[in-house]
Amino acid sequence: MSIEHLSQDAVLKQIIASTPAPKLAFAYDDDPARNRIYLALLESIVSQQISVKAAESIFARFLALFPDGYPHPEQLLTKTPEELRTAGLSGQKARYLQSVAEFALQNPMTNAHLRPMTDEEIVQYLLPIRGVGRWTVEMLLMFVLDRPDVFPIDDLVIRQKMVRAYGLTETGRALYKRLHEIAERWRPHRTLASRYLWRWKPEGVVSEEL
Repeated sequence: MSIEHLSQDAVLKQIIASTPAPKLAFAYDDDPARNRIYLALLESIVSQQISVKAAESIFARFLALFPDGYPHPEQLLTKTPEELRTAGLSGQKARYLQSVAEFALQNPMTNAHLRPMTDEEIVQYLLPIRGVGRWTVEMLLMFVLDRPDVFPIDDLVIRQKMVRAYGLTETGRALYKRLHEIAERWRPHRTLASRYLWRWKPEGVVSEEL
């Protein structure tokens, strides 16, 4: 049903036909001892502005700082900046990670708590965390909470792929308006459309395997 709907867009239909289907989204975990939402936010912060390979290495060293390999919020808050930097984290990212831990101790972060919220309500709920922006929450919505209609327009790769696919010439606000207009055709399956765009490999363009 979703593919049929998206294929009504002739450009996207060609992209879907030439692109491997996206991988399944990560499963969320309601276990309060190992909360996938909390962990995903930590991982997103570690990944900011560095390569995937470097992020994986740093995050693994970060997890290894904890006895059971899981950064329980109360344990994370006891770590000194020096301890966190031994994992390869910058001072700023260390502070951001502890901000997530502080939030987790004071606010519910389980799927059961977030499930009744709209996508935008979840964005506004998590934005007060230092180091967490709209893009970070949108990735959480797409890959952890499996929300079907997220359009991450602030993602540079999504914008670049859409400009190329649709032959757009607009810039600035006019471009954002045009991108939103195109994506309206994809509702209520904008998450899947975006994931196809990430995996699409037009000639000369490196794709994100998502």
